[in-house]
Amino acid sequence: MTGLATVGAIVGVLLVGLVVLVRKPADARSVLRWSALAITVLVAAALTPFTVDDSGAAASFLLGVPVVAAILPVLAQRVGRLTLIADLVAALVITGWGLLLGLGIGGAFLPAAILLIASAAGTWRPRPSTTT
Repeated sequence: MTGLATVGAIVGVLLVGLVVLVRKPADARSVLRWSALAITVLVAAALTPFTVDDSGAAASFLLGVPVVAAILPVLAQRVGRLTLIADLVAALVITGWGLLLGLGIGGAFLPAAILLIASAAGTWRPRPSTTT
C-alpha cells in the first residue's frame, strides 16, 4: 500500500509540474502550494487504514504532521505574509518527517515537498523590468 501511495504521489507531482510548465498559470506558486496540500492529504487518506492497523491511535500523529505542515503555506498565502518562509518550513518538516518515517510510510510524503521547494524557488525569479 505504501508503494502505491508513493507512486501515486510521484505521478501527481509530475502531472502538476507538467501543467505548470505548459499552461504557465498567472499564480503558479499558488497552484504548487494547493497541489502539495492535495497530494499530502490524498497520501494520508490512502495510508490511513494501513497506519491505523499498524500503529493504532498514533496514526493521527504520524499522518497529521505532514498534513498540518502542508496547510501552513496555504494559510500564509491567504494572509499574504511570509509565504517564502512558510514554503521552506513546510518542505523541511515534510522532508524531515518523511525521512524519519522513511522505512515505513514516510517516503510517500516526500514528493509533495518537491512542490513546496519549487514554490519557494519561484519567489527568487527575477521580476520583469517595467522600464524601457
